[in-house]
Amino acid sequence: MSGNNLYPIFLKLETLQVIIIGAGNVCLEKMESILSNSPHTSITIIGKIINDKVAELASNFENVTIIKKEYQKEDLNGKQLVIACTDDVAINKQVKIDGSSLRLLVNVADTPNLCDFYLSSIVKKGDLKIAISTNGKSPTIAKRIKETLNEILPDSIDEILQRMPIIRSYLKNDFSFKVKKLNELTQVLSVAPKELEKTLNID
Repeated sequence: MSGNNLYPIFLKLETLQVIIIGAGNVCLEKMESILSNSPHTSITIIGKIINDKVAELASNFENVTIIKKEYQKEDLNGKQLVIACTDDVAINKQVKIDGSSLRLLVNVADTPNLCDFYLSSIVKKGDLKIAISTNGKSPTIAKRIKETLNEILPDSIDEILQRMPIIRSYLKNDFSFKVKKLNELTQVLSVAPKELEKTLNID
């Protein structure tokens, strides 16, 4: 099959051990992406030189550990997810080799052919989360699509999601009736929750 063959999944990162090799500006981007979505994720950062902003961000999270040292394969022990983002191509390649030998998932920043996974652009509206992938072709396009969706999707969509358990509990009829009413709900996502209740005839 042609096109994007990546399989999208949503990981509970707070249950995994993540390591980032390299502590520069790219590390900062990866940290911000991870911690803004999964703030309780355990992250270990290895780097000979630590970016001041990386250190500042890490100081706000007890679950983030910085170790100032040269990378060694042993650093990967006990980890499940690896991100390599040093400014040394040889080290990044070695991280990929070491990670693969330990059957770990590795992402080498800006090097798609050395990645087992990509970090996507993410749209977040409360409990609604949308991940965007261009198959590693253009992070810039993914970013623009993210901006567009953030503008199009109303913030009130999360209010609707929070009310869904209540709405579903009121739908007492048969399955086809529930499907019909829930389909009506998806057509009015931009209206206020109170209006949704009227649409669904909830007393």
